[in-house]
Amino acid sequence: MALQQLQLSLQFGDFPHKARHRAALPRHAVTRAIRHALADDAEITVRIVGEEEGRELNKSYRKKDYATNVLTFDYAQEPTVMADLVLCAPVVAREAKEQGKTLAAHYAHLLVHGTLHAQGWDHETSEADAEEMEAYEIAILAELGLRNPYR
Repeated sequence: MALQQLQLSLQFGDFPHKARHRAALPRHAVTRAIRHALADDAEITVRIVGEEEGRELNKSYRKKDYATNVLTFDYAQEPTVMADLVLCAPVVAREAKEQGKTLAAHYAHLLVHGTLHAQGWDHETSEADAEEMEAYEIAILAELGLRNPYR
């Protein structure tokens, strides 16, 4: 599969241990993960935030009063994918530790996951959709040299 064109904006909010997260997310790694998950050209902003900003966004847009690992705000899918991916650094770090993954590997998985959402993939619509999306994520991560995140 040919890699798609990507205009990427990578932003880091203000939160504790920001340098650790910045080190786990070099621009080339973010670009690589997202491009492998793209079927079309894209303009994507990736913003890494703290717990407070993550919780506020999840509460405002999903009516869920907690910070989640990744939020996808998709604005267009054709002809160019346009989206914002917001990843909550403390949640990602906690999950990576609990799952025995490196921070970089977990970020790569969530970037792929969010990019698929931006293109219309949804794991909450049915069990079949969830299985299909999960299988695609596993295949993309294998292309990136990463192991199955669901084991």
